[in-house]
Amino acid sequence: MATPDLQRLAERVTDRRNRLGLSVRRAAVVAHISKDTWTRMENAKPVRQDTYDAAETTLGWTAGSCRKILDGGEPSLVDPEPAGGHIAVVPPETLEAEVRDALQGALIATTDDLTASQIRRINERAIEVLRARGILPPKD
Repeated sequence: MATPDLQRLAERVTDRRNRLGLSVRRAAVVAHISKDTWTRMENAKPVRQDTYDAAETTLGWTAGSCRKILDGGEPSLVDPEPAGGHIAVVPPETLEAEVRDALQGALIATTDDLTASQIRRINERAIEVLRARGILPPKD
């Protein structure tokens, strides 16, 4: 049976992940941990400190937030809009289309001699690279 502090952390982690629109698999990829390790955390099982550190970054929490939750407190969010910056939330289901559109627009705007076929091949290769890096989800 899970201890109350681990159960509380599991609930906060799951809630935050869902609010960010991340699947367990995607959260694990972003955190550079295995899906099983992320699942352990959401199932109120103890994990290593470096897993908590990775989860905090992935969830947009400040360092030490998992410990605060385990100690009865609440997590702190990283400043959502750093000075001079903006963080856009792109739904996972539209991310690939957004990348393709941006890349195609950039290629058309900056080159005069690429054919439509070449632009499509460059686009496909960029999508393959982003999938291999875990930035885009695998093809269904």
